[in-house]
Amino acid sequence: MRGGPSVLGIVLAGGVGKRLMPLTADRAKPAVVFGGTYRLVDFVLSNLVNGDILRICVLTQYKSHSLDRHVTTTWRMSSLLGNYVTPVPAQQRLGPRWYQGSADAIMQSLNLVHDERPDHVVVFGADHVYRMDPRQMLAQHIDSGAGVTVAGIRVPREESSALGIITPGADGRKVAGFLEKPAEPPGLPDDPDHVFASMGNYIFTTRALVEAVLEDTENEESAHDMGGSILPMLTAQGEAQLYDFGENDVPGQTPRDRGYWRDVGTLDAYYDAHMDLISEKPAFNLYNRDWPIYTSSGSQLSPARFNVGGFASESIISPGCLIRGQVSRSVLSPGVVVERGAVVQGSVLHDNVRIGRGAVVRNAILDKNVDVPAEATIGVNLDYDKEIYTLSENGILALGKGQRVS
Repeated sequence: MRGGPSVLGIVLAGGVGKRLMPLTADRAKPAVVFGGTYRLVDFVLSNLVNGDILRICVLTQYKSHSLDRHVTTTWRMSSLLGNYVTPVPAQQRLGPRWYQGSADAIMQSLNLVHDERPDHVVVFGADHVYRMDPRQMLAQHIDSGAGVTVAGIRVPREESSALGIITPGADGRKVAGFLEKPAEPPGLPDDPDHVFASMGNYIFTTRALVEAVLEDTENEESAHDMGGSILPMLTAQGEAQLYDFGENDVPGQTPRDRGYWRDVGTLDAYYDAHMDLISEKPAFNLYNRDWPIYTSSGSQLSPARFNVGGFASESIISPGCLIRGQVSRSVLSPGVVVERGAVVQGSVLHDNVRIGRGAVVRNAILDKNVDVPAEATIGVNLDYDKEIYTLSENGILALGKGQRVS
């Protein structure tokens, strides 16, 4: 930040994303397409850049080619001012091994911190959908004098078994405890039906981060994880503070999308987050020009076209799409073709998907280059489809990149 403390951003983007298969069969989770034209990594990078954090390292590992290419070609900053967003593959600086966890990823990348010599290090995850002004979290972090500040969001207590849960102290700020995916955590004093879940976003003083990962790497019993290892360590040392995401004010936000945050780590969560985008008053507004989500422009594609009989309602239609059939409650990425007589309902179609004449697709996620033949159906007969395609717990069908349709 110009005229303020120096800050380095580190984005953890090396996750496998097994629960998003088959979408992650050929790419890292942060590279998965979202909202038609975006990648998941675009949300965290947009938040950091909009918040004036302009020196950012994206730590990658698993099937990272698509992610590395997207970051390199899309996120070009001003080298004149010394700003950058750069992918950093696993460097194996400490020996021939991959990252053992998110804390180990930081440990193996400490050269980045030593080179920049920042006052504070912002460590954010790469696979959540949300808007956040990190400057407000940073200001609280600096004022508190904490070694680490962790962003927390209120969630229903029954959802705690899938999340890291933060127990705030009596002042509501100091972190008194941290539980990893507990079955029965205590509710909040002012709201017994809710708990604070960790968003996977942390701000450290450089001293606290370096000391913590160095200590953690000597612990052979550690999982070497930021949430499961580093945060409990600094909590025990009295160094951890909570930042309430509900207090974050983003320019241009609506009352409806204030405090919106989704972990899209499963097919159902990924699908539901898409459905949040398409209503007349969306739960998450992609059209906030005061805090834009940046991505590659796709300007080489022509505008979407609707021919006679083509129709779309409550849908996002990206550039390059050709609609001759009927589309409702769906999100279409660039280059999708829906032929005459075809019906697409409640679905997410990635780049260059083609829906043949008279075909029907319902409640499905189709990865790029899937070709649905004429008169074929997906999502009409689940008993048949689940034997061929991936079926989520909530009955959403998912087809991988270029998967053949029977």
